[in-house]
Amino acid sequence: MASRFSSAEPITYDNIRGYAQLAQQVRTPLQAGENCYGPRDLLKALTSGGTNYAMGDLMRIGGVTGWMQTAAIAAAAGVQFSNHLYPEFAAHLLRITPTAHWLEWVDWACPILAAPVEPHAGTVTAPDRPGAGLIWD
Repeated sequence: MASRFSSAEPITYDNIRGYAQLAQQVRTPLQAGENCYGPRDLLKALTSGGTNYAMGDLMRIGGVTGWMQTAAIAAAAGVQFSNHLYPEFAAHLLRITPTAHWLEWVDWACPILAAPVEPHAGTVTAPDRPGAGLIWD
């Protein structure tokens, strides 16, 4: 079982040069972005040549607006884009992300939601309710 404090990123997130060096030494695709603060940070990571997949954290990249900008950068680079946390919101945003990849699923909000989003057969369907579709309990 992985620690909940571990990072999905293979090295320190701000070591952009290190990502490029690591990418030249391993065959395993590298993912970065969960610690990017805004679209420009992801652009730096993608242009380094050390990132195969991108991941956005809604809190760090600037909410929905930052997501849209960051997803556009990933799409322009031809890089698949996933979310980091907040699956209740990301389920909606990935539907309009040109290079959508994986929905990172955590159920941390389920205890405080009246109608939690739940995966079925490995798939999550975004609620068909106004806004983000959240109903607080």
